[in-house]
Amino acid sequence: LSRGKSNALNGQLITELDDMLKNISADDNIGGVILTGTAPFFSAGLDLVELYNYNEEEAKDFWKLFLNFTANLVAFKKPIVAAISGHSPAGGCVLALACDYRIMAEGQYIIGLNEVPVGIIVPNSIFQMYAFWLGKAEATRSLLTGKLYNPEEALKVGLVDELVKNESLLTAAERKIKKFMELESNTWSQSKLNIREELIATVSADQSASLEKMLAQWWSPATRHILKTIIESLQRK
Repeated sequence: LSRGKSNALNGQLITELDDMLKNISADDNIGGVILTGTAPFFSAGLDLVELYNYNEEEAKDFWKLFLNFTANLVAFKKPIVAAISGHSPAGGCVLALACDYRIMAEGQYIIGLNEVPVGIIVPNSIFQMYAFWLGKAEATRSLLTGKLYNPEEALKVGLVDELVKNESLLTAAERKIKKFMELESNTWSQSKLNIREELIATVSADQSASLEKMLAQWWSPATRHILKTIIESLQRK
């Protein structure tokens, strides 16, 4: 992930990531993937500044693209390790949740799903990804308050699997991906898909109804006001 200073996700970056996944999936010479960013961010999530200025058709196309990419990432058959190089709220956290193992850099960073305080409705598919790792009770409490965890808290609740110093992040990720790749590849992949069978079905299902609710809220005066305030704050920094 390398886009601007915070690796914010827009349509172009998501399309590039999705194309990359498809190419890697079809390439027998690549056994696994490490997904990382550039410190002090993994990804700040969706590019709200760009999204805010979309018209209705552009916004709908973007959310469909993002949800479809999320489904593809969850169903990716090869090992994928997240090397979380810094802050990872909202959409950044979603990327990490789709991975098989998450290693986070130590430091004053945050990770979690904070969409609700921003005025964005969380679809069931994203909640189920959260609950897959945190359990439904913790995921519910966290999501409905928009809680952002520090690295130690994230490790404790199972949101990340390992903490290391930033300079050791890629080394730790490489060590983990190699351990996955030492195992017989088809056995590993089919086991992963079996374990994720219900989750894959949920994120791959038709989400038209959820999308309509999300978009209705996205265009509501209340959410537009929240987003405008956030964007103005970001632009002052």
